[in-house]
Amino acid sequence: MNFKIIFLSCITAVSILMACNSEAQKTNLPVSDFEKGINEQKVQLLDVRTAGEYENGHLKNALQADWNNDEQFKQRVKSLDKNVPVYTYCLSGARSGAAVKWLNAKGYKAYNLDGGLKSWNNAGKPIEQKTKGLQMTMTEYLKLIPADKTVLVDFGAEWCPPCKKMEVVLKELEQSHGTKFMLVKIDGGTQTDLVKEMNIEEFPTFIIYKAGKPVWQKQGLVEKEVFIQEL
Repeated sequence: MNFKIIFLSCITAVSILMACNSEAQKTNLPVSDFEKGINEQKVQLLDVRTAGEYENGHLKNALQADWNNDEQFKQRVKSLDKNVPVYTYCLSGARSGAAVKWLNAKGYKAYNLDGGLKSWNNAGKPIEQKTKGLQMTMTEYLKLIPADKTVLVDFGAEWCPPCKKMEVVLKELEQSHGTKFMLVKIDGGTQTDLVKEMNIEEFPTFIIYKAGKPVWQKQGLVEKEVFIQEL
């Protein structure tokens, strides 16, 4: 009886292991399949490395959320669409593999670049590198804010998932209340000196100025009705 129980337990364990391996194979894509996926269908491309790693080289149109920064990662992926596949990558595939498991458990349909950017580079695939652009001074920034207007400043970045989601809200806000305020957009991913000087800790960050003075500030996702009330 004991032998039979042990035998059945072993069979069960092997079956579970095979199922897990099979599932991993479905979500871990080789370079060719990963490239085909991000080029031929509507997807969300997510770099789960640090911001510094991202700046040193990333895939075109990739968003960024640091897997090792638990609070940041969870906050940023809230803005991802669960109806659109998420293709993730990191340097070697380990962090993005863990991120894929988490995302799929939360209801997303996520895939991992097997071998990460190391495999991508070895295959000779293109990488984008962002050079530090001309930095805006505080004086130049303040000149963008007329004292006789209500100004909404949007500090965002092209790789920021919540920023992408807020683009729709800002567009609707301009269409319905555009005559009541002036929108100024600052690329925080490029204007790093200004972001540091103003202590901007997260993107997007919104600031409302009246009579040339800041009267309201909020970061993250903001509902249109909140903007209307504050403006």
